Amino acid sequence: MSKKKKFYTVWKGKKTGVFKKWNDCKAQITNFDGAQYKSFTSLEAAEAALEGNYFDYIGKSKGFKSELTPEQLKKIGQPNYNSISVDAASSGNPGIMEYRGVDTKTKRQLFIQGPFPEGTNNLGEFLALVHGLAILKKNNSDLILYTDSRTAMSWVRKKICNTKLERNEKNKPVFDLVDRAIDWLKNNSYKTVIVKWETKAWGEIPADFGRK
Repeated sequence: MSKKKKFYTVWKGKKTGVFKKWNDCKAQITNFDGAQYKSFTSLEAAEAALEGNYFDYIGKSKGFKSELTPEQLKKIGQPNYNSISVDAASSGNPGIMEYRGVDTKTKRQLFIQGPFPEGTNNLGEFLALVHGLAILKKNNSDLILYTDSRTAMSWVRKKICNTKLERNEKNKPVFDLVDRAIDWLKNNSYKTVIVKWETKAWGEIPADFGRK
């Protein structure tokens, strides 16, 4: 089966516009702080998106329909909207990586980091979780924290980062954050409840970057 062609809209980058090749898009967002971009499956959709707002297009699960049975859905229940959701996106593994946290109900962005030149999705998910924990503790908040990554949950619980990515100059900014995150976990207690986002029941997590 041939890979479906994608088109890339860049709202913020070294150059903005619609790009037909990933490498062309990548050139505009690498080392650009706060880059905004997303892939689309048609040129028309990508061009239409360029005329709109980046935040109208990320984290969407349009037309989602769960494949779970009514009994399974009833058992899982609905998300707790008194919460923050976090997620990461990595274009390649490793590749350009970023992460963010949003209000689960409104999808209002609360924090975002990246894009970084090199990272992995697991690293981003881990950093997003710790970032969320730190913010909630600082604000003495009772919100719960959603993630769709069991790996990140495990790393946070064990206060480790068990990545196979080797450190180098390119990924130094990411590992600097990882070191700070581990140090925070070892020196802080928190009451925040971390909960697995049930993607099969609810669709993509609200913090999703919408680039799948």
